[in-house]
Amino acid sequence: MLRIAVFIAVTLTGVQLSTSIAFSTSVHAQTIVRDIQVNGNRRVEPETVRSYLDFTIGDQYDSSRVNASLRSLFETGLFADVQITRRGAVVIVNIVENPVISQVAIEGNSEIDTKTLKGEVRLKSRSVYTRSRALSDAQRILDVYQRQGRYAATVEPKIIELDQNRVNLVFEITEGNATKVKSINFIGNRSFSDSQLRDIITTSQATWLDWIKGASPYDQDRLRLDQELVRQYYLKNGYADVQVTAADAELDRDGAGFIITFVVDEGPLYRFGSVQIENSLAELQPDTLRGELLTQEGAIFNASQIEKSVERVTLAASERGFAFVRVRPRAERDPAGQLINLTYVIDQGPRVYIERIDIVGNVRTKDKVIRREFRLVEGDAYNPLLVDRAQKRIKALGFFKAAKVQRRPGSANDRVVLLVQVTEQPTGELSFGAGYSTSEGVIGDIAITERNLMGNGQFLRLKLGGSFSRMQIDLSFTEPRFLDKNIAAGFDLFHKELDLSDSSSYKTRKTGFSPRIGFPLSENIWMGVSYTISRDEIYEVENIASLAVEGIAITSALGTSLRYDTRNHPNNPNRGIYLFGSTNFAGLGGDVQYVRVQGEGRAYYPLFEKITLVGRVVAGHIEGWGGDGVRLLDVFYRGGETIRGFEKSGYGSRDLLSGDALGGQTYWAANAEIRFPLPLLPESLGMGGAVFADAGSLFNATKSAKSVVGANLADESSIRAAVGASLLWKSPVGPLRFDYAFPLQYEDYDKLQRFRFGASTKF
Repeated sequence: MLRIAVFIAVTLTGVQLSTSIAFSTSVHAQTIVRDIQVNGNRRVEPETVRSYLDFTIGDQYDSSRVNASLRSLFETGLFADVQITRRGAVVIVNIVENPVISQVAIEGNSEIDTKTLKGEVRLKSRSVYTRSRALSDAQRILDVYQRQGRYAATVEPKIIELDQNRVNLVFEITEGNATKVKSINFIGNRSFSDSQLRDIITTSQATWLDWIKGASPYDQDRLRLDQELVRQYYLKNGYADVQVTAADAELDRDGAGFIITFVVDEGPLYRFGSVQIENSLAELQPDTLRGELLTQEGAIFNASQIEKSVERVTLAASERGFAFVRVRPRAERDPAGQLINLTYVIDQGPRVYIERIDIVGNVRTKDKVIRREFRLVEGDAYNPLLVDRAQKRIKALGFFKAAKVQRRPGSANDRVVLLVQVTEQPTGELSFGAGYSTSEGVIGDIAITERNLMGNGQFLRLKLGGSFSRMQIDLSFTEPRFLDKNIAAGFDLFHKELDLSDSSSYKTRKTGFSPRIGFPLSENIWMGVSYTISRDEIYEVENIASLAVEGIAITSALGTSLRYDTRNHPNNPNRGIYLFGSTNFAGLGGDVQYVRVQGEGRAYYPLFEKITLVGRVVAGHIEGWGGDGVRLLDVFYRGGETIRGFEKSGYGSRDLLSGDALGGQTYWAANAEIRFPLPLLPESLGMGGAVFADAGSLFNATKSAKSVVGANLADESSIRAAVGASLLWKSPVGPLRFDYAFPLQYEDYDKLQRFRFGASTKF
């Protein structure tokens, strides 16, 4: 009985305890908020704090609502700490406000100015400080340094506490050394050398001259651009299947610089096969458009020529009344024959007109400079191809970091608005040059250049150059779109002094002015016309100087030139042809009357992989008209620059008594050279070799020289010739060339120079 009584008592007690716990929990869950108190606030009003709570007076007090309220209050960025507690039906919100920033300072920066860095900081004076925002600003500053190639830089935000809950925010910067590009390597390139491809890309290797010309920082965005530039270069030179499969950058072991590696899969060299036009417009005669095609059967494949041909055909069809024509190239590969068969498909595009062209972002550059790159104006038929070409031409100006043309809806379904968005970049440049040559000794120059003068797209350059034997000042101005046409017009002002004491026993001075115009005749042909008026003087004539030396004269001459250029590389080609011819007619007033004709032809042909044959032919003749003949200053002087193995003015007619070079009225020269990489040396050194053979002659002294010098005149038209070898090096100071020549044929009075060295650089 006793055990039963105890069991019943314990059971009843448990029931009561359980009921009590349940009742207590129920009361807590159903507490109604009667008041909300805010403690610790100084700047923030209590009502502002209450507005971020997930509950209000009259609501039930619930832990989930409390957690949501805490998140909302912290997300405002106003508070460093928040606690929510309950005392009965009263909710207490204790807050610690974040301090207000009094000042923002940046310390430790020398490579990047403070104004630029402050532009990246979003925390300003009188804003609320939070640690997360400060760290975010520090990262933005760090990004600026990394874009400048300083990957070792560190940025630490620190605060200095003031009274009234205020702080000064200081970003302490340790800039570190610039993380440069130590080397740029290419893998898989058989047709072009590393040095040729380095000239194509925008990233450059670090050199010991960087302390003068600035660092060569690594930039990931630039690397992606370079990858595309390499691909485009191959596409222009016959490699339709090229792929730049990788463009990787790795820090070296000591973290001092990046090693960049491009992996290229060239594929075979293609030529154009059949070139056809497929036309679906009944009234358009395709044969009338064939002359607009730049792609010729049998020529080396060139992707840029396809693009230009499409643009030319589109424009030609538009001029014939087919405003909405659409031209699409269709390429069919013939891998066996390594041919690209092309068909230009012409059909009708949608009928849409350009309502307006808006330009934004050009603070300095005038609208007309951008608008003239369009082959379209308001009211013309909209053609996506021509708009895309305009965008490329705007980028090619070099005035903008970015340029984009966007299509926006117009006021009607058949109207569009073109929005041109540009971001300008600096166009001025201060450059220095230095070097050495065996003909002039130490040489140097300094130039100030502006490529977008006063926002008009005009070119202006002032250049001062000289050496121990030469002083020259040039001022050049060019308007690239004279009268809003594809005509370049400009002028040159020049002053030049030469010390020819060593070769001709006198000095010369020439001062003049030359206006000029130039315009394209076709895709690869450029014509120029110029007029020159100058004052020429010979002075400080030595006693032993030839009696043929003359004094002062005014020259007034009209000149024309023609240039044809199909080379595949601007600085170091291995395929293509360059032809240049010029004529000068003097006698439009002044003291001098002559006709001068000169020509030059160069050809580049790849014999084997990275082995190039270079041929060059030059010639010139000057003939006087009137009674006085040709002056000594106007004839040709030639030496090691045309036939290696001879000094400056080392061959040609000469006064045997004084030893003065008297030049000649006629010259010619031919050069053949085979260039090749040096074996056993890494291509990254940029060194190569060459063997050459030169031949030529300079003869036909002036009438005055023949009459005055008489029997002491040596004037032979015999051939001078030399063979030799060269060492070529793309060094940190610029291209260097060492020539050693063996003269094979020469006259006794010629002046020889077996070794020739030259160098120059820009920085």
